[in-house]
Amino acid sequence: MKTVLGIDGGGTNTRGVIRRGETELARAKGGSIKRLRVGAEQAEANLRALLDDVYRQAGVSGVDAASAGVASASLPGVTDWITEVFREYRIERSEVVGDEVIALDAAFRGGAGILQIAGTGSNCIGRTADGGRESAGGYSSTLGDEGSGYWIGLHAVRQALKAYDRGERTAVLERVGALWRTTTLEELVSVGNATPGPDFSELAPLISELASAGDGVALRVLEQAGTDLAEFVLVVREKLRRGGGLAEEVPVAWTGSVLEKIPLVRARFQSLLEQAAPSMPVAESGVISVDGALWRALRLADQA
Repeated sequence: MKTVLGIDGGGTNTRGVIRRGETELARAKGGSIKRLRVGAEQAEANLRALLDDVYRQAGVSGVDAASAGVASASLPGVTDWITEVFREYRIERSEVVGDEVIALDAAFRGGAGILQIAGTGSNCIGRTADGGRESAGGYSSTLGDEGSGYWIGLHAVRQALKAYDRGERTAVLERVGALWRTTTLEELVSVGNATPGPDFSELAPLISELASAGDGVALRVLEQAGTDLAEFVLVVREKLRRGGGLAEEVPVAWTGSVLEKIPLVRARFQSLLEQAAPSMPVAESGVISVDGALWRALRLADQA
């Protein structure tokens, strides 16, 4: 019976699960292994700490295969350093793919479907039954990632500053200032413009809380986030149709903290998709990305 490891390396944290057959042996959570976020040295330290933890829980010294879904996996050097660490941890066969790949397989097990990711960043990817793929978004926090946690935090501050200039009441600046420990608007702007800057994705839960309390700025930002995420799905759906690989509606799945934990965004997202494509099935609950990594790892192990 094969023992496999699945890793979901998102922008904020990393999850690892070891399974033998249908039995889960261990599950661990650690810091980000995304180099662009935490640096090369810290990313490797976080991966090693995660592997130490999950191996200790499982009582193993190696596994037959591992699949790691990692944000920015396509960047030069990322696959190499993760693969080298895997060798040290006696992983016989391994792969490093984008985190969107494992999420897609968690939802559809190699089949057709459209997946919207909305966590720290955002990305939408669709796949046809014959393996053809299309995508929309995912162009980084600087150039895109609309509807993501980072986008929500950044645009809430931007919109709150505009509201301040108009004399519109909002609690966003006050609450963000308290979190950033600033006492004046000038200090808040300075912190927001610093290099390196604050992690705007950490503001998303706060914006959700304010929206639930009726704050106009927060409500508008979350409504736009849900709109943008729905539009990404519809763009991918149209691209798949134009390519001739989609003769009928395929299911839509989603994952990530924004859609999982912010009901206002999720409701807007689901409502707009239902209006635009009533016959397109949209999942009621999110997929667990690491399950896709485990599925892929088992396939790797079976190839040995």
